[in-house]
Amino acid sequence: MAALSTFVPLSLQTILLLIASNVFMTFAWYGHLRSLATAPWYVAAFVSWGIALAEYLLQVPANRIGFQRAGYSVGQLKIMQEVITLGVFLPFSVYFLKVPLKLDYLWAALCMVGAVYFIFRNG
Repeated sequence: MAALSTFVPLSLQTILLLIASNVFMTFAWYGHLRSLATAPWYVAAFVSWGIALAEYLLQVPANRIGFQRAGYSVGQLKIMQEVITLGVFLPFSVYFLKVPLKLDYLWAALCMVGAVYFIFRNG
């Protein structure tokens, strides 16, 4: 991480790590619905735990950098994570799980914009 910090601002490091961790999280939570659909649930659970480990190895430094060094509050980090979750989950569900795109995703995103406004408005 030290080499990355010399070129990438701390706030961007936080966001990039959160995005990467969220990709792993989404695959850990939902990827087995397609990739391991016929496997026993416990096989899917163990595979998901392995994927989730990679997620945690990115999520923990993201939150530490964001909170301790970039100056984000815990609430701001959580809202960023939720917005990123929606941003990762939408293409994942449409392209990987073949779930049809619905207008409800837009409404959910608009609610997230409101959450971002309220959590970031006072710094």
